[in-house]
Amino acid sequence: MAGTALIAGASGIVGGATAALLAERGWTVHGLSRRPTAQAGVTPVAADLQDADATAAALAGVDPDAVFITTWARQETEAENIRVNAAMVRNLLAALPRATRPRHVALVTGLKHYLGPFEAYGKGTLPQTPFREEQGRLDVDNFYYAQEDELFAAAARDRFTWSVHRPHTVIGKAVGNAMNMGTTLAVYASLCRETGRPFAFPGSPAQWHGLTDMTDARQLAQQLLWAVETPAAHDEAFNIVNGDVFRWQWMWGRIAAWFGLEAAPFDGTLRPLADQMADDAEVWRRIATREGLAEADLSRLASPWHTDADLGRPIEVVTDMSKSRRLGFTAYQPTDDAFFALFGQLRADRLIP
Repeated sequence: MAGTALIAGASGIVGGATAALLAERGWTVHGLSRRPTAQAGVTPVAADLQDADATAAALAGVDPDAVFITTWARQETEAENIRVNAAMVRNLLAALPRATRPRHVALVTGLKHYLGPFEAYGKGTLPQTPFREEQGRLDVDNFYYAQEDELFAAAARDRFTWSVHRPHTVIGKAVGNAMNMGTTLAVYASLCRETGRPFAFPGSPAQWHGLTDMTDARQLAQQLLWAVETPAAHDEAFNIVNGDVFRWQWMWGRIAAWFGLEAAPFDGTLRPLADQMADDAEVWRRIATREGLAEADLSRLASPWHTDADLGRPIEVVTDMSKSRRLGFTAYQPTDDAFFALFGQLRADRLIP
């Protein structure tokens, strides 16, 4: 089934992958972002979702069969995250015309549903891993819950179906993205190769030794489309990861080898990327100038704070996919291949040397 889609956050990692998949499948795609970028097969829509009137005006001529909410705005506190990000979902859904045919809205959140927000990340009493959808909400304020509540309220009011999708750390390409581990590691490896610094794992012993998983943006896009097209998936929440598990002590060497580096031995010491890369902006600018790279601003490529949050966790994090598997979603993506595909794309697009 190909129809008309609206993607909020089309220029981001998840939104971009979703737009590419839908365009490939013959959908008419409208991509909403504050500053749209050129994307093949995507009609740009410029709007700031924090501005209800501007959002309504921008969407006046858009009547989608499916809506994908793949964006959020990071704030200084969780209270502000809740206020701003709930309003963005509310403004978007209020701006849409009442559907005259079946409509589905898919919301992308993440594993902070189970781990808690950044202010209480991985603390307190957490559900047992692997995380399962029926484990429900923590007893803590969380902007993901506020976004869900806006979705549920609008669905009851406007009579559309919905799905919620909870990826682990997402691997994919986007410039200027707030949570971008794959590109951050690619930039870090490039800097280590340039400067001769050791390619040292920045995280915790728990992450180095424990099992984990990740989510390729293309894998997430496939589940988003599957949920639109599968009636049994309507009005449900789903975890979404690649389908494999790994340990960073194995993956780190794989990433090092791709860049022609030796992985530094891990001695259990936390070496946050925020510290390691704190003075690298000018180094990156010199590399970009010399190599003719497309982006010389290190801050638009790397998000060390987010990578540190994930790799510094003191607990093992793995995700159960049984719910969507039982309903027929069987896509699988090896995580090392996902990293390598991203690195190759970044190099081809002249974002890394």
